[in-house]
Amino acid sequence: MAKNSQVIEREEVVIRFSGDSGDGMQLTGILFSDTAALFGNDLSTFPDYPAEIRAPQGTVGGVSGFQVHLGHSEINTPGDYADVLVAMNPAAVKANAKWVKPGGTIIYDKDNFTEKNIEKAGYKSDPIAEEKLELYNIIAAPVSSMVKEALKDFGLDPKSVLRTKNMFALGMVYWLFNRKLKYTEQYFEKKFAKKPEMIEANKVTLRAGYYYAETIEALNPVILIEPAQIAKGTYRNICGNAATAWGLAAAAENAGLKLFIGSYPITPATGVLEELAARKDLGVKSFQAEDEIAGICTALGASFAGYLAVTSTSGPGLALKSEAIGLAVMTELPLVIINVQRGGPSTGLPTKTEQSDLMQALFGRNGECPVVVIAASTPSDCFDYAYEAARIALEHMTPVLLLTDGYLANGTEPWKVPLMKDLPQIKPPFADKKEIPFLPYKRDCETLARSWAIPGTPGLEHRIGGLEKTLKGTVSYIPENHEMMVKFRADKVAKVADRIPDMKVWGEESGDLLLVGWGGTRGYLMTAVRELQAEGYKVSLANFNYINPMPKNVGEIFRKFKKILVAELNMGQFAGYLRMKYQEFSYAQLNKVQGHPFTISEIKEKCIKLLEEK
Repeated sequence: MAKNSQVIEREEVVIRFSGDSGDGMQLTGILFSDTAALFGNDLSTFPDYPAEIRAPQGTVGGVSGFQVHLGHSEINTPGDYADVLVAMNPAAVKANAKWVKPGGTIIYDKDNFTEKNIEKAGYKSDPIAEEKLELYNIIAAPVSSMVKEALKDFGLDPKSVLRTKNMFALGMVYWLFNRKLKYTEQYFEKKFAKKPEMIEANKVTLRAGYYYAETIEALNPVILIEPAQIAKGTYRNICGNAATAWGLAAAAENAGLKLFIGSYPITPATGVLEELAARKDLGVKSFQAEDEIAGICTALGASFAGYLAVTSTSGPGLALKSEAIGLAVMTELPLVIINVQRGGPSTGLPTKTEQSDLMQALFGRNGECPVVVIAASTPSDCFDYAYEAARIALEHMTPVLLLTDGYLANGTEPWKVPLMKDLPQIKPPFADKKEIPFLPYKRDCETLARSWAIPGTPGLEHRIGGLEKTLKGTVSYIPENHEMMVKFRADKVAKVADRIPDMKVWGEESGDLLLVGWGGTRGYLMTAVRELQAEGYKVSLANFNYINPMPKNVGEIFRKFKKILVAELNMGQFAGYLRMKYQEFSYAQLNKVQGHPFTISEIKEKCIKLLEEK
């Protein structure tokens, strides 16, 4: 940073990188986020992908974005509106102009603002004028031409030269926020270890952007966000899919089991399969099946064989897995089913987030077929709830459905790496020779779980399958036996409530309004409640992670508030579920199905309106 540069301190800032899906904006955002995390900022990110693998270049439908919210204090969301927008083409301006704060900074590559690209984006002549952005801090940088000039002596083909232009933009942003280049340069050295010319080319482009920004008066003063005060420990920046995979691996290790995942690739859940497939060093066995049905059936076979068995999918795949989930319920085998929710129905919005699979998770099977349903709330606590899903599945001998979503799966935040000794113990109910003669459906008096008999153990042979059984494991068509077993399976799931924590309210335990959410909306709801409390409103938050069964104290909490508002990214599925479970209360609703998370402002607006109603 130049000696004569002014510096101002900010508590937090939101930056959005945006361009064509081939412009490298996801990588640019990731590298900036990693540098911020290494500096010590708290942060939250939100990648926003186009639905098509290669959407038409230069169009709004093909815009790829990456938003990062970093701060000196606790950060719970990727932010609503950007302080800084980096736009690599006119379409990126078109897609993001409404998401920039009034008076914010917009850096764009003016070399890409050609007549053809302007027309593709839906403008007539001048995107800045047409979006009425004249009062914003506009930086029209000749990114493409300056990259070409910086690399003119490298002997690279024109395509390779222009692939580095995202690093020029990143260098400009590093200057603006006084960030070191060394972490990104180390990335180049590792990424292009066998291509030294690309290491140097990317370094030169990154520095060219950094030093170019130094010459621009509109990018002065430099903005400084000091490191956050966080607990000591080893941290890494982690996305929800990776955290889910690691939570499952940790659970398998603590339970003394091998981990098996049988899955079929599907957006946005594929990252769980990819992460576990890379963990052969931990003894993970992964199988990329030919379809969703094969994926869950192989996992169920692995469970029968004594593995911690997992299958991962998104909404359409969960529909295909429903029959095999019923088989897991009937056989009473432990199985973790991960559903990374996306916009639906059908293919819907495959790269966008939604919470619309709740009813499918709870009831989407034939017969009386209850499963445990839990939901993660942040990218990092996907680790905790994946671990918890495995613990419940193993100790209660039941399928557990873990709900995450596209926002959690791809978003990142700093995660304090736990020590294995600090994680809860997992004790699977293995059958042993003391139980001979073996009764496969004899139940533990506390959990109602049956014993887990591993094939090949002499004396523990038993029949298994989809037909109803007696306690002895023989096929039965006796009506009274079927009803008894149906009740046992339902009561077993209900008894999980004995071994989960009570619901905790964030804020005062009584008041005028209780904001209720579940799963991945927690950060947005928490931020809105924090701001409302600071403004004097008596508002608290209850965010659910355990959905079936629910914590035992839910009714007690609800009774202490005058009004209840349920906010969710669907048309009201959780609100409807609460009406089934707790009929004595009235529930107002805040619903959104646009493929994007809530904004803080729309949550606050709904809360204030409800509080002011008589």
